[in-house]
Amino acid sequence: MRILRPLAALLSAAAVVVLTACGSGADESATRAEIQTLRIGVIGTGNVLTGTLGFAHQRGALLPALQPLGVRNIEVFSFPNGPDLNQALVGGKLDVASYGDTPALIARGSGLQTRLLAVNAVGLNAGVVVKDPSITSLKDLAGKKIGVPSGSYIDRYLQGALREAGVQAELIHLLSADSEAPLNNGDIAAAALPDVNPSSFLQSFLAKGFRLIDSVRANHPGLGGTTSAVSSQAFLDTHPEFGPAWQAILTEANAYAKTHWDDYVNYEVGQSKAPEAVVRATATPSYIPDALFPEEGVRLLTGTKQFLVDQGKIRKDFDLEDWFYRTGKPKQG
Repeated sequence: MRILRPLAALLSAAAVVVLTACGSGADESATRAEIQTLRIGVIGTGNVLTGTLGFAHQRGALLPALQPLGVRNIEVFSFPNGPDLNQALVGGKLDVASYGDTPALIARGSGLQTRLLAVNAVGLNAGVVVKDPSITSLKDLAGKKIGVPSGSYIDRYLQGALREAGVQAELIHLLSADSEAPLNNGDIAAAALPDVNPSSFLQSFLAKGFRLIDSVRANHPGLGGTTSAVSSQAFLDTHPEFGPAWQAILTEANAYAKTHWDDYVNYEVGQSKAPEAVVRATATPSYIPDALFPEEGVRLLTGTKQFLVDQGKIRKDFDLEDWFYRTGKPKQG
């Protein structure tokens, strides 16, 4: 795998430029005749593939499974958030995107021709942490500033939780990696953080003494997040064998990780910069689905989509079944 240096703050246009400059073949479009180098976009830093597919890649199982499709190399590109990744995907600079449900749904609801290959993970936890001892619940955050990565599943959870509590607060776009200092100096009253590896921010903040006042798992199980594997319709039309192959690879990778759980958690420990105890506390077998479109995942996607429609972030509602890429229904409705 070719590793590229991450940028701390990557704008959409800059992301496209970076990908254009770093491609491997003469034809870099999604509709190129041969894949050769598969380009995968992820959220985070380090330009590495994580999760069960990252585990499969580390143990040497991913590239051989893709070689019958003409894939000789895999490049991974990291983005700070979903909107930037969406720009690269629909611009033909990526072949597959692995990211949260909220930006994936917004992209499809904005008219971008994408297809959901699978739900990568389901029921992701997130939580709100504070430093001020006088803040004990979401109601204490009324009128206060809360840092949250905008456009993420954490953002969707936070807005839903505040609405359920009848609380109006000022939401500040803030990446999880940048939240500690504003919390410590009082620039924000709280931060909403993800609880998923390899970026185990929620557990890391708790280990540093910040207090948890609300979470998906404890208070709002219906607001759990999912992650998505998405490709453009143009790429799938050009390479009709890719969708079924990717789904088969993911199914095998998930099954292997669940049946070799200790090895998988050790892999997650090695992928994360967080302390080992934090990573092990974050690792959750229930995050790994047993099906491409599990019932729980579809339920969470349905709720998230409706929330985004109500918020006006999805401009045009759509049928999830038309978005799902199923073997018997390769074309979008």
